[in-house]
Amino acid sequence: MKIREYAIQCIKDESDALLGLIPNIDENFDKAVELIINCKGKIIVTGVGKSGHIGAKIAATLSSTGTPAFYINPLDVFHGDLGVMTKDDVVLAISNSGQTDELLRFIPMVLHMSIPIIGMSGNPASLLAKYSECHLNVSVEKEACPLNLAPTSSTTATLAMGDALAIALMEVRNFRPQDFAQFHPGGELGKRLLTTAQDVMHKENLPVITPDMHLGEAIILVSKGKLGLGIAEVDGKIVGLITDGDIRRAMEKWKAEFFDKTVSDIMTRTPKIVGPHTKITEIQKIMNKYKVHSVLVVSDDNQLLGVVDHYSCML
Repeated sequence: MKIREYAIQCIKDESDALLGLIPNIDENFDKAVELIINCKGKIIVTGVGKSGHIGAKIAATLSSTGTPAFYINPLDVFHGDLGVMTKDDVVLAISNSGQTDELLRFIPMVLHMSIPIIGMSGNPASLLAKYSECHLNVSVEKEACPLNLAPTSSTTATLAMGDALAIALMEVRNFRPQDFAQFHPGGELGKRLLTTAQDVMHKENLPVITPDMHLGEAIILVSKGKLGLGIAEVDGKIVGLITDGDIRRAMEKWKAEFFDKTVSDIMTRTPKIVGPHTKITEIQKIMNKYKVHSVLVVSDDNQLLGVVDHYSCML
């Protein structure tokens, strides 16, 4: 049980550290958001050691949520990487102590280029805070480490402050799922938001029938199509749709007379249609709203291009 208690205490300590950040969200945070929003270049995140690892994650989060950013190690600046910086950029410098020597040696170069600095440290009286245009205080009462030495609560607090910045910027920019997908085309969300009807539609051997076709014949074509439906056309134009559900209900209703009936007797005359560039997220909304399992994909002149069913949207 002791082992679990150690883990639980660690999580409690880090949770307390996060809640302790709330009073630190002040006018400096407002200024940081303003600087980033008005930045015409990119956000350069920098830090050494554990702060560097956290900085890299913050840069990645900013980049994926609409704020161009990348991480740079201040040690590399002395070996040519200064060339990536321009006066249109903003630097987000991270150091728990605010006194990290390697980072402080980097600051004069930034100031010489008139690049504004957003400092993030646990020491508002530090040199980093002094030379920053605004300072985000991420101080914690203690580390979760039992020796109070290993960066634990402090790195969690820094990461959370970076997330808070990213979220605030997303809200100010009105960043939406569609925007997120543009930066994550390979992810599951990106695929769902960028995939269109023409990407997933069935277009081969579509079960096309005519309104005057007897239902006995229509059943065969619907079965061969393996989509659970038949599309009624006249002169190449869509005039209706029947589903296997329509067929079952018709058989129950008419029994022996079923085979005397035609497609026009049971077809839906206004099937749900979409264009080839309709996003599958929109198609899913249509399916949920109208309780249908398939939609027809048509061209501008109402020519049938394909069928998107519920299963296609899940792939």
